[in-house]
This record gives sequence, C-alpha cells and structure tokens, in this order.
Amino acid sequence: MTLGAVGPGEIAREWTRLGLLGFGGPPTHIRMLRELCVERRGWLDATEFEDALATCNVLPGPASTQLAIYCAWRVGGWRGGVIGALGFIVPGLVAILALAAVFLADSPPRWVLGAGAGAGAAVAAVAVQAGWALVRPSWGRARSHARWALYAAVGAAAAATAGPWVVLALLACGGVELMLRYTGPGPRSAVIVAGPAVLGSGRDSIGRASAAALAVTASAVGLTGLAAVAWTAFKVGALSYGGGFVIVPLMQADAVSVHGWMTPTQFLNAVALGQVTPGPVTQTVAVVGFAAAGVLGGVLASVVAFAPSVLLILGGARRFDRLRTSAARSFLDGAGPAAIGAILGSAIPLARALTQPWQLAVLLAAAVLLLAVRRGPVLTLGVCAALGVVVALAGGPLAH
Repeated sequence: MTLGAVGPGEIAREWTRLGLLGFGGPPTHIRMLRELCVERRGWLDATEFEDALATCNVLPGPASTQLAIYCAWRVGGWRGGVIGALGFIVPGLVAILALAAVFLADSPPRWVLGAGAGAGAAVAAVAVQAGWALVRPSWGRARSHARWALYAAVGAAAAATAGPWVVLALLACGGVELMLRYTGPGPRSAVIVAGPAVLGSGRDSIGRASAAALAVTASAVGLTGLAAVAWTAFKVGALSYGGGFVIVPLMQADAVSVHGWMTPTQFLNAVALGQVTPGPVTQTVAVVGFAAAGVLGGVLASVVAFAPSVLLILGGARRFDRLRTSAARSFLDGAGPAAIGAILGSAIPLARALTQPWQLAVLLAAAVLLLAVRRGPVLTLGVCAALGVVVALAGGPLAH
C-alpha cells in the first residue's frame, strides 16, 4: 500500500477504537493490530507486520505502542502516525487518571480490584493467542525450519526467565542468522551456543545493580517535583526493553523508596490499573505522576514516557523498509521467530503471577474462549473482568 493512502478520519476512528478496547496489554494490542491491518483491511502484508514487530521489540520503549504508531504511519504518513499515537494513547490516559484518584484513596473499591484480578488472569491466554496467530505466516517463509524452531525456543525461554533481558535473545538470534549467511562454518556453532548462554550470565546481579543505579540517579542530582517525575517517566519510555512489565522495576524504587510518592500497596494498585485500563500498559507511569503531582504530574509522566517512541518511529519509520532487504533481512529471519517465541513465552510469568485458585479457573476459561471457541480478546477480557467483580462483591479473596 502507498504511504499515506488512508485518510486521517479513518485512522482516528480505528486507532481510537484500539485505544478504547485494547485491554490486556501488548499481547492484545498486537493481536488487534494484526487483525485490523493485515487480516481485515489488508493494509500491510503478514511479512511487513512481522518485520515491524521484530524491529519494535529490539528498540527501547513500549513495543506495542511503537508498533501501533508505525502501522498508523505506514498507512497515513507522518500525520497518520501522530493521529494514531494520540488515538491509541489518550483514551487509556484519561481512564487511568480518573481511576488513579480512586485507587490512591485510603480504601479502593473491591469491585475495581476484582475487575483487575479477573482480567489479569486472562492475559496469559491472550499472549498465547497473539503469538500463535503469528506462527503460521512466519513458519511458511522460513528458510530453515530447524533454525526457526530454535530461535522461537530461545525467545520463549528468555521471556519466561530473563525478564527485561529478553531483548538480548532477539539480538542474539538475529545476529546468529546474519552470521550464518555471511560467514563460514567455523564460528557458527559457537555463536549459537553463546547466544542463549549470555542471557543467564550474571543476569540477577546486573539487573539489581542497574535498577539501583537508575533509582538513585534522580536523587543524586537533586531532582524534585515535576523534574523528578519527568526523569522517572523518561527511564520508563527510553530504557525499558522486553514488554510492559519491564516498567515495574524502573518505577518502583523512585516512586516508593527514593521519593516516597506512594506506599508499596498504592504502587501495586498502580500496576493493577495498568492492566485493567485499555491501551498501553506503560500508562501505569501516569498513576505514579498523579501520586507525585496530581493531574499535571500524571499528564507530564505520560507525555515524557511516550515521547521517545513517537519520535523514534516517526523519525525512523522510512528506514524500516531497509530491514526487509539484504543483511537486515537475514537479521530479521532470526529476530522475528524469537519475537514470536517471546510473546508465547511471556504467558509463563503471567500465569505464575496469579495468586488465587479462582484466577486459575478464569485463566482456563479464557483459554477455552480464545483458543477453542475462538472469541476475541476484548470480549474474553471483559467476561473475565466481570467474573472478578462477582468474586470481589461476594467477598472472595483477591490477588495479593
């Protein structure tokens, strides 16, 4: 499709719908974007969509937001990209700021907590559905099915165990495929072994050291008030890799320990809100900003957190096409399957995060609705949220 072929009104309508109905975080956003742009409208082919997904997964910042901005730019030019970004981000910001005032009160309503626990229980199943939808087209164009399976397995293992370091798996798989195309047989096996191995080497100690260093930086340079909010939000937007949950360690130390904007319980409520509300999970940072400086702080945090993604995609989207040719094509032949594996693998920590037996039952029901009955993610998450509300109002145990 020619760049800019879709009008701004249609982009505003479709991307605002995504922003209003995109409950469940990145897995849901990816599935809805693919359904809109590839399956229903045919604006992008499956190969370009997967390439964009793989590229966004190796960039810093919220990958599903970047993918939404890229798709809007691809069909509507730079103006379409801006309109798509606003449509995708603003509805969730309005919703989360409205709920922040309730959640930061002394006693949040049980029904809200129940809705979050119910919808959150279904997200692991949504991740599986989102990843599975990408498997067939990627598998069909793989030059080596054995290597495809290896790269997908590495991505899945990294997402299940390595957290924010999953980006290393994507880069390693892309690098391996690139070297297999342009080098002799000598170093190939060594690279394949070394790629996954680096994920586990020193991961915990490096992660703790990095988180600690980032947490104290704002305090060390004397940032206070809105400047401190902006710095925390910048870290979320520019330094997070590997999905929505990576923002949690980037925010927690600043919000709770360094600045004392929130209690630990309030911070957990903020993370829950990021799952309950539609649109990007990164909107959780708006709750932190609200706790620090009210509505102004919440809006500032959101603007700063999403600005790197908007600028990065709108400024570099024209170069995405180069990633489909020559050496870049080989890189994406490795990184693409790894990204799909990472989506599937993310279901493991999501399921492990469930703390109540009834949530496991909700997860099973969601899997049946999504994978067997083939219902959409929005309907499934809505049903699961309603089940959580019923449990909460009946006095049942909630997630802790």
